[in-house]
Amino acid sequence: MIIPHPPRLHCFSSTWSRFMAIPEFRPAEFLNDLLAPLPCFSFPPTSFVQPGEVSEPSRTLLVHNHHMTVTLEAHYGSPLRVEVLERVRLGDSYTRRICLYETGKNVPVLYGVVRIHLQFCKDGVRERILAEREPLGRILIQNGVLTRIDLLGLLKIESSAVPGDWFGNRGGDVFGRLAVIHCDDQPAIELLEMV
Repeated sequence: MIIPHPPRLHCFSSTWSRFMAIPEFRPAEFLNDLLAPLPCFSFPPTSFVQPGEVSEPSRTLLVHNHHMTVTLEAHYGSPLRVEVLERVRLGDSYTRRICLYETGKNVPVLYGVVRIHLQFCKDGVRERILAEREPLGRILIQNGVLTRIDLLGLLKIESSAVPGDWFGNRGGDVFGRLAVIHCDDQPAIELLEMV
């Protein structure tokens, strides 16, 4: 299924221009490109869905234009910690596969892939990102980075295809989102976030 292209996404940098075609956005191509720097990471079969097809509480956690760090910390009532599972840096392009956890608990509340274009990040922000000790949203907020988050698409992985190491044995379908964070009006960060 092709998800309609939100109108304010037409001014993408050349990094994403091959995915953007007015009036259509191609989520599968965006996802494949985001995952390309992680060749050993096998992503399960995915379908792209509309907001009404996302069950709660996943819909509330995903269908918005806010930082996932803030959204998940409010939902769980606990600060989150990040664990970087894999990272690849090619020049100013830094891709990492991550999990976010509630403090003191060992089951992920978010599984994701993030590609950060470091040339669009201030020096202090870049250093904290590369230190890999804090969730990205917290870094951006604490550094006063003016952000705009564009939700590009929603996806679903059937329960039988969800890798066991993602969320333990919780069962059920898993939903996620594709998004771009503009930092100070620059398309700095591409995201896949699964909850």
